[in-house]
Amino acid sequence: MKSIVILISGRGSNMEAIVQARIPGARIAAVISNRPEAEGLAFARAHGIATAVVDHRDHADRAQFDAALAERIDAYAPDLVVLAGFMRLLTPGFVRHYEGRLLNIHPSLLPAFTGLHTHRRALEAGVRVHGATVHFVTAELDCGPIVIQAVVPVLPDDDAAALAARVLAQEHRIYPQAVRWFVEDRLARDKHGGVVVHTQPVAAELAWTVPPLDATAEGEA
Repeated sequence: MKSIVILISGRGSNMEAIVQARIPGARIAAVISNRPEAEGLAFARAHGIATAVVDHRDHADRAQFDAALAERIDAYAPDLVVLAGFMRLLTPGFVRHYEGRLLNIHPSLLPAFTGLHTHRRALEAGVRVHGATVHFVTAELDCGPIVIQAVVPVLPDDDAAALAARVLAQEHRIYPQAVRWFVEDRLARDKHGGVVVHTQPVAAELAWTVPPLDATAEGEA
């Protein structure tokens, strides 16, 4: 049984998706937030999950906050720490402490559109597909080894809100899958540490969460 701690800052809809997936061999040990008013804390408590708050406003700088956060996380001895809408930049020391066991989901097809406002920037760039990426966290923002991606089409009448909703639905699909693979010991790094390799074959249908554009236009599979 692998122990998991999930970090949130708000509603934590990806946290909800992971909890509701009931992943075999996984135990959600705690949900921790940097904001005492985070809506997701109530969901966790309602599902019998321990909760805690480490308020970043109570600490003088990021290093002090990260030290306090790590102390609270480590009290649950997690095998995996999952960032689920945790809106804080983490110090390199914190990331090193959880190296290889710290996952994040980002609302773009990394390495495109790192950082904030990804949906607006995707529309401004005129891309035809967009999506989400689950990756291991490294000290460089949104640049860790990729575990799984979901692809969605960008439609002619999309605005940022419509595109965000379509991407979020796929986030709820791929994040539990990534956690499941971790729990099943199916994820490893290549010899350079920069690419995730799967220790068992991955189903082909996971390569695209929606059919590629025009994939069936001529009766193709």
